[in-house]
Formats: sequence, structure tokens, C-alpha cells
Amino acid sequence: MSDARRDFWNRVARRCSAMPMRNPVAYEATLARVRTYLKPAHSVLELGCGSGTTALRLAPHVRQYTASDRAAEMISVAREKCAAAGIEGLDLCTAGCGDDTLPDGPFDVVLAFNLLHLLPDRHAALGDVHDMLPDQGLFITKTPCLGGVFSVFRPLVALLRWAGKAPDIRFLTPERLEHDITSAGFEILESDDYPKRPPSRFIVARKL
Repeated sequence: MSDARRDFWNRVARRCSAMPMRNPVAYEATLARVRTYLKPAHSVLELGCGSGTTALRLAPHVRQYTASDRAAEMISVAREKCAAAGIEGLDLCTAGCGDDTLPDGPFDVVLAFNLLHLLPDRHAALGDVHDMLPDQGLFITKTPCLGGVFSVFRPLVALLRWAGKAPDIRFLTPERLEHDITSAGFEILESDDYPKRPPSRFIVARKL
């Protein structure tokens, strides 16, 4: 993550944490699908965990849960939430794909929610995820896809970025995202959109 990207997420960490859930129905549907793939013996790594909201919800369902984010302030907020909730088996670290500071694992499942559209090198990140997993390991992700007809939002996003109110994003389509994941050596087991419009594509993929 560049210094500018890291500075943006550090600056907005507490504001993002305090914001109400935009679409709680879609969020709960996503969590429900994720939980069907998690087993009590699993070791899980979440990339781009933000302020830890999802980590706190999923960690009780597995043996070990490592939540990581490259923005130190996001991890600080997540630590405060974790301490208040008293969740066991949840580790937090300031790290991301390609960082030597990420725990070695092994991990049975790697999660990445609302992350892939923010990465400057999505293909390298997917390769890193592939390397982290054992054969048949699972990669579960959900990604806002604002390509295609939703590209009309590009000027607005550019304006918000100029004002320091939005991050740099990639305007992906669900089809492009699935192609990139399969090209990285995964088989897609399940995909759907939560919510439908604009689509936020939920994908469960298995390492080949």
C-alpha cells in the first residue's frame, strides 16, 4: 500500500468505524454464507479487515482467526473492539499481501471483503493468496463491482478522491473479477451479489 493510500485509511478509520451499516440485510446474508464454509478446526486469515467488525463476528466459529490491515489506525480501532468483546482466538496485525510481517500460517481459509477493487495490483495479490493456501484451501471474497453501466460514477469518484473523501478504486465487473480469480489458480464454487445493485460480488473459490 502506498503512503497516500495508507494515510487515507488511517485518517478515516474512526469515522468509518462509527458509520452505520449501509446495507445490513446484504451484510448478514454474506456472513451467513461465509459461516457455512467455516469449520471449528479452521485457521483463517482476513486481509483488509478494516476496523474488525467482520472479524469479531466470524472468529468465534473457528479455531484461530488472524485479521490484518495495512492501516495501523484501523488495527488500533479493531483492537479496542476486540478487547471490549473479549473474543478469544482472534489475532490482529498491521500487514497485507506480500508483507513479510504477515503470519506464515498455514491457513485453511483466506478472506478478503471490500478489498480487491482497492488494490493497485490485484493479480499479484491473488497470486499471494494462492500461495498462502494449501491445496483445496478456500478463498472467500466480496467485492463492489462498479464497472459496466456503473462506470458513470467515475467522475463522481474522481471528484471525491480529489477532495480526499474517497479512495482510489478499480471499476471491475463481476465477470472480470471471476476471470481474474480463476486465472490465479482457483475454481469458483459459489458466486452471488449481496446486494444486487450495484453488485457486490460474493465469491467462494477453491485452490486447485
